[in-house]
Amino acid sequence: MRPTPATSGSARPAAVINEQIRGLVEQGGLGSDEYLELLVEWEAAVRSEGLRSDVTKAA
Repeated sequence: MRPTPATSGSARPAAVINEQIRGLVEQGGLGSDEYLELLVEWEAAVRSEGLRSDVTKAA
């Protein structure tokens, strides 16, 4: 089970979440609840990893 959006930080690296987002988009899942949950998790991971300058390279 994925961490809930209410958690601070992410247990998974942003790159791992990003790959899952890309796979979901390729399968036509853009806009799905899972996609939106992953975006929230990805943002938390990006913040916790201090990657704000690399946001344009992500999903």
